[in-house]
Amino acid sequence: MPLNIGLLVFPKVQQLDLSGPYEVFASVPEVKVHLLWKTLDPVVSSTGLTLLPTRTFADCPALDVICVPGGIGIDALLEDPQTLAFIQQQAKAVRYVTSVCTGALLLGAAGLLLGRRATTHWASQSLLQAFGATVVHERVVRDGNLMTGGGVTAGIDFALTLVSELFDDEVAQAVQLSLEYAPQPPFDSGHPSTAPADVLQRVVQRGAAVLANRQAIVGRWLEQQA
Repeated sequence: MPLNIGLLVFPKVQQLDLSGPYEVFASVPEVKVHLLWKTLDPVVSSTGLTLLPTRTFADCPALDVICVPGGIGIDALLEDPQTLAFIQQQAKAVRYVTSVCTGALLLGAAGLLLGRRATTHWASQSLLQAFGATVVHERVVRDGNLMTGGGVTAGIDFALTLVSELFDDEVAQAVQLSLEYAPQPPFDSGHPSTAPADVLQRVVQRGAAVLANRQAIVGRWLEQQA
């Protein structure tokens, strides 16, 4: 029987958060990947790519892994009872609960990060503490059956790491080779610690409104827990 991996897909998802891990998982013959949402209607990613769910929450098969990608659309889900209930339900039965980028915030809102080590996109890492998580500044973080990946492209690293645990290192390395995943970026600007100051300032300013809205949502979540 194939392993069933479910990736949440939702309006304004960051498509690479989803498509990077999807490509890795779907490259393993023993894995069946499902794109999960409330309906089977097409959804549009944060950058305009149209995605098609393959299963609804209601007819989701028994999963071995649940994975929550991130993106601007995660903000609405932090206050969406139906999605939070679905994540909580799946977390009780799966072998691994996982996320990429700001998908970790949804795991936090579902109460799954309390006392756990986790990571997310660098711009939102401070918000993880509100959910009781211990923030770890790494590309991939494992704490028991919880595995979280950092921002966007870290989803590929996360997925390869998970494949190595579900199967073995050789299977994961074969997928890495078939995808020719040997990154050599033209600039050393992929993290705040290495990006030029003016570039970092530009990105922080561009995301300030999004972060402020996200902070307000997390603040409301904390008030509800009090």
